[in-house]
Amino acid sequence: MVLTLGMKADTDLVVGAGDMASAMMSGDVDVLATPRLVALLEAAAVAAVRDVLADHQTTVGSHIDLRHLAPSPIGSRIVASAELVAVEGRRLTFRVTAVMGDELVGEGTHTRVIVDRDRFGS
Repeated sequence: MVLTLGMKADTDLVVGAGDMASAMMSGDVDVLATPRLVALLEAAAVAAVRDVLADHQTTVGSHIDLRHLAPSPIGSRIVASAELVAVEGRRLTFRVTAVMGDELVGEGTHTRVIVDRDRFGS
């Protein structure tokens, strides 16, 4: 396993009805729910390091510090990015961002921990 600072990945989403704050019970408006944004950013972080982990390893999220900056209505395309910025033993820290076109929708940091997949029964 070779983790390198700067490893990165993107994920994207076209916001649908199920992604709304009103649908996820995190608010009562029809814009992208913060929990859905978090999941999208986590998916980018997972993808950034997936290919360098051993088969028996995976990562689990342990912390996120996120500013959700702009609303995203149904039909918006969100691109989430994660870049590995620190490695401390098994702890990986990512800088995460999400954009809708040229507009910054969210930014922050996300920490994941490398674990043995067998510990989780998967």
